Amino acid sequence: MKRTRHTPEQIVRKLREADRLLAENTPLAEVMRSLGVSHQTYQRWRTQYAAMRPDDVARLKNLEKENARLKRLLAEKELDNDMLREVAKGKW
Repeated sequence: MKRTRHTPEQIVRKLREADRLLAENTPLAEVMRSLGVSHQTYQRWRTQYAAMRPDDVARLKNLEKENARLKRLLAEKELDNDMLREVAKGKW
């Protein structure tokens, strides 16, 4: 079976669709089959993205991207500081 990666926006959209189908008294097994996911995946998505709206997901993605950029900057700064400490000690 081919694995597919879903974007957070797709996950939120599928969870909203699942909520709609469940409100129409569709059995859970049928809902998961129509979404194309397993029960375990559905439960994991439900715990991670239950209260999110699509705009929240976009904001989360932007924050994660900014966080990764800041971590890279901090790592570069730490390398520079370490290099300067070594030069100051005269161990080069």
